[in-house]
Amino acid sequence: MQRPYYIFSPGRIRRQQNTLFFEKAENADQPEPNSETEDEFIVDSIEFEAQRNERDQVIKRVIPIEDVDSLYFFGEVTFNSKLVHLLAQQHITAHFFNYYGFYSSSLVPREYLLSGKVIVSQVQHYLDSAKRLALAKEFIEAAAENILNNLRYYQNRGKDLQNGIDNIHKEMITLNAAPNVDELMAAEGRIRSIYYLCWDDIIDADFPYEKRTRRPPENALNALISFGNSMLYTTTLGEIYHTQLNPTISFLHEPGERRFSLSLDMAEVFKPFLVDRLIFSLLNKGSIKKKHFEEKLNFCYLNEEGRKIFVEAYDERMKTTVKHRSLGRNVSYRRLIRLEAYKLIKHVAGIKTYNAFRLWW
Repeated sequence: MQRPYYIFSPGRIRRQQNTLFFEKAENADQPEPNSETEDEFIVDSIEFEAQRNERDQVIKRVIPIEDVDSLYFFGEVTFNSKLVHLLAQQHITAHFFNYYGFYSSSLVPREYLLSGKVIVSQVQHYLDSAKRLALAKEFIEAAAENILNNLRYYQNRGKDLQNGIDNIHKEMITLNAAPNVDELMAAEGRIRSIYYLCWDDIIDADFPYEKRTRRPPENALNALISFGNSMLYTTTLGEIYHTQLNPTISFLHEPGERRFSLSLDMAEVFKPFLVDRLIFSLLNKGSIKKKHFEEKLNFCYLNEEGRKIFVEAYDERMKTTVKHRSLGRNVSYRRLIRLEAYKLIKHVAGIKTYNAFRLWW
């Protein structure tokens, strides 16, 4: 079964015999940001069969191409066109994070499940203000209900979150009455603000929320939120790529240059369940501590050890399965995102009205 590979340390990766061949130099350190490096692919991963070459002191590892769903590169990377051609042939997406662990960009191969009819329908739903608003509302309402689910979960475990729950219910009335997407986004922002203020009560460890800051995050909790959201954004993009949807045509977030805005729309629905719950667990169990963060002037980021802890937990969470109510079989949390894309296709095609994901267990 194909799976993501998460790559961290320096080395070189090549295309060899239609698979990926990795060479990791001994004692190779991650370069400082903006340092001048040779033209090489700086990578690492966790699970490969390794072979050491005594003469040139490198570790040689094979990444079976048939096992790869996507690649995640954390750090400074370069590569040649042969590798790009292989990734494109195998429909493998690659996602890049910079030295500080902040998401940079994604390499998405040419679409291989093209459907002019679906793309035209997507555009029509974007251009029709009523149709666009209906979809945007569904994204936000589902996200708000999943947020409430989180708050009720911890309320039932002794946390005093009733005030936050009541205030979000009030904002959801405003949400339902929003006449356009801008007003809808404003209501969503207020709901998120109320929700984040509850985090100090949910999290037992000393990680104060203070305020939401993004570019860059100013404290440890914001750094964790941003990193988790970036991971979900790239996962969602990968799942959309394997459907007939165009990831640049969105309904809640405004489509823009050089961004896959539909991934942002769909990720909103899953953030409370796949990212926020994971953050609460990692902090309350002490898996991630203060030592896993680095603070610079006016910004904070997860260090490499912290990123590895989060990525490992995130990957395990994505593999978790639940029995699907409609399909009657177990599906992984990752698969739920793909199924969400299929529901959206049915909606724009006029087959079935879109009902966004809401926790049912």
